[in-house]
Amino acid sequence: MDQEYERRLLRQINLQNLPAEARLSRCGSVTCSPISVKSGDRFIPTRAGSNWSINFHSANENCRSPGQNQKAKDASPDSGKDTVAYAALLRNELLGAGIESVSDLHADERRRAVCSHGLFRYAVRTKSTPFDGDNQVSPFSLSPLTNKSHKLLRSPRKPARKISKIPFKVLDAPELQDDFYLNLVDWSTGNLLSVGLGACVYLWSACTSQVTRLCDLSVDGDSVTSVCWNERGSLVAVGTHKGYVQIWDAAGGRKLTSLEGHSARVGALAWNGEQLSSGSRDRVILQRDVRTPPSAERRLQGHRQEVCGLKWSPDHQHLASGGNDNKLLVWNSSSLLPVQQYSEHLAAVKAIAWSPHQHGLLASGGGTADRCLRFWNTLTGQALQSTDTGSQVCNLAWSKHANELVSTHGYSQNQILVWKYPSLTQVAKLTGHSYRVLYLAVSPDGEAIVTGAGDETLRFWNIFSKTRCTKESKSVLNLFTRIR
Repeated sequence: MDQEYERRLLRQINLQNLPAEARLSRCGSVTCSPISVKSGDRFIPTRAGSNWSINFHSANENCRSPGQNQKAKDASPDSGKDTVAYAALLRNELLGAGIESVSDLHADERRRAVCSHGLFRYAVRTKSTPFDGDNQVSPFSLSPLTNKSHKLLRSPRKPARKISKIPFKVLDAPELQDDFYLNLVDWSTGNLLSVGLGACVYLWSACTSQVTRLCDLSVDGDSVTSVCWNERGSLVAVGTHKGYVQIWDAAGGRKLTSLEGHSARVGALAWNGEQLSSGSRDRVILQRDVRTPPSAERRLQGHRQEVCGLKWSPDHQHLASGGNDNKLLVWNSSSLLPVQQYSEHLAAVKAIAWSPHQHGLLASGGGTADRCLRFWNTLTGQALQSTDTGSQVCNLAWSKHANELVSTHGYSQNQILVWKYPSLTQVAKLTGHSYRVLYLAVSPDGEAIVTGAGDETLRFWNIFSKTRCTKESKSVLNLFTRIR
């Protein structure tokens, strides 16, 4: 018989001959089962059935008392962000949670159940492989942190939105009229800015900063009251004080045609493909195709005073018009009567803008006696939201990339406001003009705007970002974001 076997057998016999109290003290607080010959000479509990994926840890921050949570929030303005990052690092290192960013930590928190009534709870996580490259420390690494913790530390925080409060360029604009009902500034898709100064129209290139004079109406005793580029950026329409609408070829610097039909000044223009709509002080809107004889025109009569705002919808199906009669009208492409009429404004409606992000969403702003921004669902004819801006609303424009819009104001703040929709929170307030900010145009890339005022200056601002809004609908049914 083997000596080792004899030694184990004698040890077992001696243990069985001891009193129960002695056996209990030798084995601990729980009675031991007889030791098998094959299990060894020491009592080692088996770990084959243990589940190392069960982690025992304290309850999270949600289990704190309200007083403890308030003290933690009041400790420091940045303590909350630091606590979140520190908690993510601890989970990576102690529990192998695999969190690579703070957003992953929030998602992990949402996956966990609400904390139980007791102080401690169990949480089950997925078992990782013994040599997982993301969760294990490389033997050649000088840092004890796992790879995912390194990724968390390297991940940059989202930078705060910063909009410069000063313009990046200022141009002199002598004889830029201080008239609320005119529209004398427009920016083409070819990056040319057209400005009506007195009796002349000037073109300024944003690429070369070169200035050219397109036309001079003083020879006819006339003056410029509105300018508007077509969608291709090759033609510019010029409305005059005597009621004419001239079409100019910007590249060639020559007048193509002069359209009659209005009996008073033309203060608003809007292109829709090859069709041009013009609004006048004679209360009439004329819609003409520049490829057909001037006699082929449609007369839209609905306003009782001067038409000072015109905008076509992005789908080219509806025209919105605003007038000095405090009315906002919506026309379709075939009817001679407005299909919708909104009368909530208490002053002239010049500021009009269609949303490029939501089909049928229309924004409008009222004059000095109204001062409100209002939003309309033209699909149902319902009023959506409104807010008092505190100043006369002169212009509106939506961002091409985010669900934001900019408004320019006159009496009495002379300011520029950037709004977030639909919360209608102010993102930025820009000041600098000493007169009413009557004119507004957006750059073709959608990042910058130019504003004009009676102080005879043009100011250029960077306010919008090219980063697209993450909340924009990606549905295949949202056809209007894909059709161009």
